[in-house]
Amino acid sequence: MKSTELHIGTSGWSYKHWSEIFYPRDIKPDKYLEFYTTKFTCVELNSSFYNLPRKTTVSGWLSRTLDTFKFCPKLSRFITHQLQLVNIEGALEKYFDVFEGMKKRLGPVLIQLPPGLSYDRSLIINFFDLLKEKYSHYRFAVEVRNKSWINDSFFDLLTHHGIAFVIADSGDRFPYYETVTAGFVYLRFHGPVQLYASDYSENDLKLYAEKILNWLDEDKEVWVFFNNDYHGYAVKNAERLREIVNVL
Repeated sequence: MKSTELHIGTSGWSYKHWSEIFYPRDIKPDKYLEFYTTKFTCVELNSSFYNLPRKTTVSGWLSRTLDTFKFCPKLSRFITHQLQLVNIEGALEKYFDVFEGMKKRLGPVLIQLPPGLSYDRSLIINFFDLLKEKYSHYRFAVEVRNKSWINDSFFDLLTHHGIAFVIADSGDRFPYYETVTAGFVYLRFHGPVQLYASDYSENDLKLYAEKILNWLDEDKEVWVFFNNDYHGYAVKNAERLREIVNVL
């Protein structure tokens, strides 16, 4: 297994409640990223979903990390949740203008669709066509939160465009489905019981480690992010999953 094929990290790093759980007491918040990069080689930018960062902020992240460190930004909720993929050309231009300077350091861009948005074939075709026309040099992964998207028509569209279906575990809160629709696999772990606030068991992690190894054997690149940040579960689970994969 090539180490470059597997990327494991967490959904963000700037959690003050990780102090003394993950971050040593003497590490100040403005140095959290530097410490994080000593343990992980990638991070998901969950914050870009809520607020678009400044270009200077993005430049700062780049200067504070090694050239091999990767970022996976989450598409703005203004595009997905407020505009719901309609009349988004200007918003997309603004979003990608911010991340253009980070392009060489990016993993897939995460697109999370809102729970209230049902499957609309024409809507998603128009969206994917726009991404292909304007942003073909980026890779994308789509996380759905409405079960109507779990259908072969949608999976075929993802496969046609080389966009990954996000395998997202959130217990019973949101739909779970496993399918591979691109040359890479994207997994998100939100917590098996309580959303964002529950721990994955050793058996849970071993099960996913075996799946990951199977995907790697199929020459798939695999991206894994833990979003269960409460009590530092995310970093604990991410580090343990990496250990299990390395010994299996």
